[in-house]
Order: sequence, then C-alpha cells, then structure tokens
Amino acid sequence: MSYDLAVWHTNHRLTNEEAIKLYHQLCDSVITGVEPHPGIEAFYIELTSMHPEIDDVPEDRIDDMDYCPWSIAFDHSPGHVIVSCVWPKADYVDGLIRILARKHGLDVFDPQTGTLSDPDS
Repeated sequence: MSYDLAVWHTNHRLTNEEAIKLYHQLCDSVITGVEPHPGIEAFYIELTSMHPEIDDVPEDRIDDMDYCPWSIAFDHSPGHVIVSCVWPKADYVDGLIRILARKHGLDVFDPQTGTLSDPDS
C-alpha cells in the first residue's frame, strides 16, 4: 500500500469533485484536463534532486527510504506529477510536496481524502 499525491496545473480552480474526476483521468493516462506549466518541470527537478525516482536509485540504496521514499515511478507529464510513497514516509512526503507545489504555484490533490489544495491555501 502506498500514499499518493498529485500535483498539477489547470487554467481554472477545481472543486474537490472535479479534482477527483481529473485524478482518475490522469491515472488512466488522459492528460487533457491539465495544462503544461513550467512550474511542473521545476517542481519535478527540485523533488528528484532531493529524492531520485525509484528507477534511478542505485541498487545498494534501494531499501533506503530516507534516500528514496517512492514506492513506484512517478506518473509525469508537462501538466502533472503523481507520486506514490511508502507509508512510513507519508507525513514527510506530504509536507515536502505541499511546500514545493506552493513554491512553484501548483495544486496538490490528496486522493486519500479527496481534497484539493491550491497554491494560495
């Protein structure tokens, strides 16, 4: 089991219900609901400079959750990033993702609770 978060950019604010639908579309590889945004790439680069994607982790560090808290590879497009982390790192990752998303002007969706946070909240 993993703890998941989605970070994205849209041209308008979404309700929680709209965000749930968008998240499911993204999980089905339908990215038409998000807009490419330079903040997504900046967010991705900053995040992976701190914690590389699981496919980029050296074999001798694969079990080091402090180095790589991810449970699977990211789902990533020019308009979104979905991350999945191991449960023991959920609180840390949640805080980190929210800080970086706010810094880059991006929304954060928590599929566990069905709530969307915009960068101003």
